[in-house]
Amino acid sequence: MKINKFILTIATAVLMTACSLEEEPPFLSKDNIFENLTNARNGLKGVYRGLADWGNYSYSAHVLYEGFSGHFTYRHYNQGVNYVYNQELFALKPAPNTTEVEAVWRTHYTTISRANDIISALSPIENPANDNDKGMNDVLGQAYFIRAFEYFDLVRLWGEVPLRLEPMNTENIHKPKSPVKDIYAQIMADIDIAKKLMLPAGEQLEGFAAKEAANMLLAKVYMTLATADPELQEKTPEEYWKLAYDEAIQVYGKYSLVSDYKLLWDETTGSNTSESIFEIQYNEVSGSGMPRLYTPRGATIGNNTWGRIYVNAEAYDDHADTYPGDPRIKATFIGEYTNVVTNTVKRSYPAVSRTSFYTGYPYAYKYWAKNVNMVGITNNQNFIIYRYADLLLMLAEISNELQNGEQMKYVEEVLARVELSPQAEYYGGQDSFREAIMKEYRYELLGELQSVFNDRRRGYEWFKSHVIDVHNNYDKWDETIDILLSDDPEYVMYLPIPSSEINTNQEINN
Repeated sequence: MKINKFILTIATAVLMTACSLEEEPPFLSKDNIFENLTNARNGLKGVYRGLADWGNYSYSAHVLYEGFSGHFTYRHYNQGVNYVYNQELFALKPAPNTTEVEAVWRTHYTTISRANDIISALSPIENPANDNDKGMNDVLGQAYFIRAFEYFDLVRLWGEVPLRLEPMNTENIHKPKSPVKDIYAQIMADIDIAKKLMLPAGEQLEGFAAKEAANMLLAKVYMTLATADPELQEKTPEEYWKLAYDEAIQVYGKYSLVSDYKLLWDETTGSNTSESIFEIQYNEVSGSGMPRLYTPRGATIGNNTWGRIYVNAEAYDDHADTYPGDPRIKATFIGEYTNVVTNTVKRSYPAVSRTSFYTGYPYAYKYWAKNVNMVGITNNQNFIIYRYADLLLMLAEISNELQNGEQMKYVEEVLARVELSPQAEYYGGQDSFREAIMKEYRYELLGELQSVFNDRRRGYEWFKSHVIDVHNNYDKWDETIDILLSDDPEYVMYLPIPSSEINTNQEINN
């Protein structure tokens, strides 16, 4: 029989992960937590800490999202292609007890629970008279925004999930899964409220999302619905594309691309830039676990990193073949580095040929620890969830679907930074442009946890033909080096509900 240990688990998780962006206690007593703007913002920082948690964007989300994208491989010490992660999650056959499936589910719902506390405690201030009133509205708006953001991840990763909209108590601890259509309706409703309450870019405090992040999130929701199964659609695809354009264009021009692409991926230059629309903050006290995951052992003097996630070789080849000399390649992949502990040079593909599992993949470089003097397992590099280049590519894709004549303008803006001309495929008509822009997302955003969503957005057949088949039919594919990706639609489109949820929630059995 299922028992209510889940209540204790959630409470413990909240207490263990609750700390603010500035390490102030985010959760005070119910009597005074929201009595003034300072306390309310501290409570909001606790919500953000759910996003920044090791079980979310600091570490586990990277393993889960990249593993389920079909573009990466996992290295665990001396174990190769037959390691359990490579045979399950990274082969698109995740198990319900996979550590990261459990962790990301738990931290998403912990974050949602914290947002629900704010939403239940505050009401919008009509006609705010001063900065304090605007600030209180902003706190509430951001709670709605983050709840929508987390549910958007959940519904795209798991499909039907419990829709929790009130503070958790003994009466609502057991909750059934809600239909996907209902979840999308709630996401859109939350964002509509958030947009009315959040402070815009230029007025927002650093470290918090501005109103434009909500516009971008809603544009992504509409783009997803535009290509969704008909039973999920309340409008025509063209109407959804037009709605997506109306949201995305409101962000256009409010941000700008940094001059040098590689500066985005350095902890000293890449935080809170003009390009950042929504960014997770890390600091000396609460650092990011990303370098441990991406940086191999010996690449820093501390020798405390693991280097577990590597990019599939065909992703490198495709990028290099399409845009030879693209500066984004060196910022995204690395095939050679110096082990500063042993003073030896280490090489992998493409610096050497693919002769073994251990040399067969490029390292993913964006979240690699660039400071060789790092001694711990974390650093201060923020994680950018939404940035302006992504928004420009979205506008290009949307414009192509609407055939409004603007599509090439946005592509050219992105490519001008790296001094490239658009690939020839952009000039072959609407279908050809669609193929090109979907690949452009990968060239620009690979490793930023967007591929798992972008590549599934157009449905199973598109995902199979453009990701699974491309990998499994790669001309350098080797069974001793490469994972065989599953093409079973029962596995590859959605994650399984975690075992812990099934064991503790009496309303869910699978």
